Amino acid sequence: MLTKVDIEHEKSKLNFPFFKDALAPTRDEAGLLSLLDNLGKLPAGFNGELFIPLLTHANPKIRMLAAKNVGKLKDEKFLTELSQLASTEKNTFARREVISAIGRLKSEKAILTLTAYLADADPKVVLQALRGLLYFREKSEVQTALDSLREHPNELIREHLANEVKNKSTRSSKRKEEQHHPSSPDPLKNVIIYADVQEALKVIPDESIHLTFTSPPYYNARDYTIYQSYEAYLDFLTAVFKETHRITKEGRFFVLNTSPVIVPRMSRAHASKRYAIPYDMHPRLTDIGWEFIDDIVWTKPDYAAKNRNGGFFQHRKPLGYKTNSVTESVMVYRKKTDKLIDWNIRQYDDEIIAASKVRGDYEKTNLWHINPATDKVHPAVFPPELAARVVQFYSFKGDLVFDPFGGSGTVGYVALTHERYFFLCEKEAEYVERAKQLLDGALFSHIKPRVISLTDLKSEFEKRNENLRY
Repeated sequence: MLTKVDIEHEKSKLNFPFFKDALAPTRDEAGLLSLLDNLGKLPAGFNGELFIPLLTHANPKIRMLAAKNVGKLKDEKFLTELSQLASTEKNTFARREVISAIGRLKSEKAILTLTAYLADADPKVVLQALRGLLYFREKSEVQTALDSLREHPNELIREHLANEVKNKSTRSSKRKEEQHHPSSPDPLKNVIIYADVQEALKVIPDESIHLTFTSPPYYNARDYTIYQSYEAYLDFLTAVFKETHRITKEGRFFVLNTSPVIVPRMSRAHASKRYAIPYDMHPRLTDIGWEFIDDIVWTKPDYAAKNRNGGFFQHRKPLGYKTNSVTESVMVYRKKTDKLIDWNIRQYDDEIIAASKVRGDYEKTNLWHINPATDKVHPAVFPPELAARVVQFYSFKGDLVFDPFGGSGTVGYVALTHERYFFLCEKEAEYVERAKQLLDGALFSHIKPRVISLTDLKSEFEKRNENLRY
């Protein structure tokens, strides 16, 4: 089997004699698949006619790769063959690649063909046709065709079209000067704000935070978290996480630790009520603009669970079975953007990237076995190990980590330990004092942790804005 080095060597020869035989449709399928898949960038003058017989090969993978390589040549003389294959191709993956190849020709002659595939039943074929037509977006007939997709039932098509409209608007207007991505506002660094989180969030500038990791208060399961209704509770969290989205930098992460909660029954004549908080919050978060990335399951030892199946243990009657819950959901979201994660990484200096790498062994699955933590003041605290994993996996050294429900300060302590800054909000005085004690003992930062009021925070930002003005 040819290696990539062998292929590059053959591509460097005049008139490329090797490929006339190597790409013959009578060659063995394994060899053809390997060669087509590893051709890479094709040199100028490469004979694209060699791919044409392969467009009708019996193997759909060979047809797909042949179309992909024809597309690399960007030569409109192949439009007829590609269009013919598109009209007859039954294999889903091959059809997508053929439409992609037609789009890559960037030929006005392809507009009618691409427009026809905007009505295809396969959303990924539609996406390929859409991408090809965007090159001619200024033409009225293309704009009309694209407008027909605005109410398309597939969410990826709608999002892609919306992003293109947004990007066009950005290109056509003078873009405001962007903030240096790794930086964050000094008034927020290593700060606990003693205030209601909804009021505090109003003060924070757009795109200030690199990472949010939090566990919201339980719904009516603790004395300190009483809400009029479950809907009111979800509305409260939605409002907080909507503002969190605003203050989060482009493409950065929001990690939410929640679990279903049981509200005890009022009497033996009533049933307890179980609320599926992670699942009820998910659609609200995606509506805000958080893109779902990962679902991590935090598993605790059996002894950490409240016993719910004692009755079933004795009577073993069907319908009476209840589980002892030893898991919580750690849901990972990213602020939606058309930029890939590599873009975020490239915003940092090589030294910061190297220093922030996760060393040693790490959990490779989404099942995290971590013992719970206890605290003499706060009834529901993060295990430091859980916070440490999230901080290391989803932020760089020097980033600002936010917890809107700061509690006893575990996220702040872990952030300092791993050479990040923290910003916590907490409205309960006893938890603020507990967090202050914990963070005062963390000697990991040149910026001393502070507890400030909402008035102080507003004042600091007013002074900051005044300084930026001059």
